[in-house]
Amino acid sequence: MSDKLILIVEDEEDILELLEYTLQKEGYETIGFLSVNKSLEKVLEEEKIDLILMDRNLPGIDGTEFISKIKQKGYNYPVIYLTAKDKDEDILEGFKSHADDYITKPFKIQELLARVNAVIKRSSKDVDILKVKDITYKASNKKFYIDSEEIELTHLEHDLLLEFIKNRDILMTREHLLETVWEDSYDKKLKTVNVAIKRLKAKIDPNNSKEYIKSVRGEGYLFC
Repeated sequence: MSDKLILIVEDEEDILELLEYTLQKEGYETIGFLSVNKSLEKVLEEEKIDLILMDRNLPGIDGTEFISKIKQKGYNYPVIYLTAKDKDEDILEGFKSHADDYITKPFKIQELLARVNAVIKRSSKDVDILKVKDITYKASNKKFYIDSEEIELTHLEHDLLLEFIKNRDILMTREHLLETVWEDSYDKKLKTVNVAIKRLKAKIDPNNSKEYIKSVRGEGYLFC
């Protein structure tokens, strides 16, 4: 079974149901939408998405416009357009609009599955951008940003924040953090973790208003 999550935006309900049924049968998790709306934008913020299957003929918007908007915001999810727009210029426009693949309707289910598997396999090898809420991490330069403004971090703080972002919503003990972040350091004391997290919090949330990192008494820390 796969733990990969596929977001599907398709305004034809019967096709959406077919896609969700087929992909879930293959072991994928799916979230489906019939249109672009605020609930869809919330999913982008809250879920770790591995692939977007995007129709182009959506109510009030071309799917390529929506994808361009979220790419500008820093979301770097792979995209497959699944659409009736099948002219050469349509396909070319799709690839210019961030497509990792382009499938025209009508489509064969087995071909769709093969191409979904291929894009997910290819993109999961190296994720260049991670985004949680308003924090963005770019692997290409190993830097963090809040609302496009770079956060000045020490090497240790960088590794600590990256560990938190990679394990969003997972409770991590101080012992785990010592083993993964501090590794071969001689300064392996539980108190060291507390101090480092306090320093990190001061840099990413100086007003203590966003509560990215929550302390769970006697257990550890959650990044959410």
